Amino acid sequence: MLYSWFSSIGDLEFLKHISYRCCLAAFTAFFISIFFGKWFIRKLLSLKVGEDTSKTDSDELRHMHSTKKHTPTMGGVAFIVSILVATLLWCDIYNGYILLLLFAMIWLGALGFIDDYIKLTQKNAAGLSDVSKLLFQSALGLILGLILFFHFKKFTWGTQLILPFIKDTTIDLGPFYIIVVTFLIVGMSNAVNLTDGLDGLAIGCSILAGCAFAVVAYITGRVDFSNYLRIPYVPGSGELSVFCAATVGGSLGFLWYNCFPAQVFMGDTGSLALGGIFGLLAIIVKHEVLMVVLCGVFIAEATSVLIQRLYYKITKKRVFRCAPLHHHFQFIGWSETKITIRFWVIAAMLAIFSFILL
Repeated sequence: MLYSWFSSIGDLEFLKHISYRCCLAAFTAFFISIFFGKWFIRKLLSLKVGEDTSKTDSDELRHMHSTKKHTPTMGGVAFIVSILVATLLWCDIYNGYILLLLFAMIWLGALGFIDDYIKLTQKNAAGLSDVSKLLFQSALGLILGLILFFHFKKFTWGTQLILPFIKDTTIDLGPFYIIVVTFLIVGMSNAVNLTDGLDGLAIGCSILAGCAFAVVAYITGRVDFSNYLRIPYVPGSGELSVFCAATVGGSLGFLWYNCFPAQVFMGDTGSLALGGIFGLLAIIVKHEVLMVVLCGVFIAEATSVLIQRLYYKITKKRVFRCAPLHHHFQFIGWSETKITIRFWVIAAMLAIFSFILL
């Protein structure tokens, strides 16, 4: 929108540079998230849209989070709006990849909003059933998988799975690529959702992942850099850096209110949308395997839940004191801020390590 208009003016040719628009998108999203977020929190408080921390089967966890009861939730709406506005202003909205990301963000954000709304308006309700959420997430994954499958067929790397650090070895997935895309979208949206259990934890890790994805998208969108690093060149993917910058800016604005002690929670509205964004970004830039490292904290949180459930079904015993993983550390005596900051440090180091793998 603004980008298309300004770029046609001779004196503003510099706006065609991705680096300038990344900064503008980040600042725009940040200030929208700050000011809209403040108004939105007040609105939620007036409507008494607060978290019900009693909906857990753990008495110890219920006691730990008793002070969080009635804290406003669904705050993910604030940074989704900020990302949407900043993207429409500073991104090339005719870029197909940008449109896919906006589509995925709105789809999953709406799904999370419905889930949160049911939890908050119906007493003792746990939101949408797991099957219902899985069906809607899978439907999105299949749609995106089909679109990208036919789109990528025109490139030499097509549906190949790129292995980090091993430059000359790839795995051609063929039609199975559609299933892999679906799995990544569903898996990542749920992984971020599971991570969102402590003040600032999920959004802080998301900021670090967003910064890393901005760099990766910029590299894969340039012929010279991608050829030098011997990774797939994805024409048009450089524009995703601007979207990532908007995501980082909006998330930083939300962290202003979500840091300990949190004034608002993102709810499923925000966590499902963020997870879907990261999953789709990794797919578009052809670094699906690298995402396991780059988003390692989210993956570890989701894996801990799977291990806990499977092991308990088989042995009736638990591997962790409580799952997801951040609750395990709470149960062994770590303070909430210590867990959050240490997980941020790990997320930062994993992001740096992902660059080494490039």
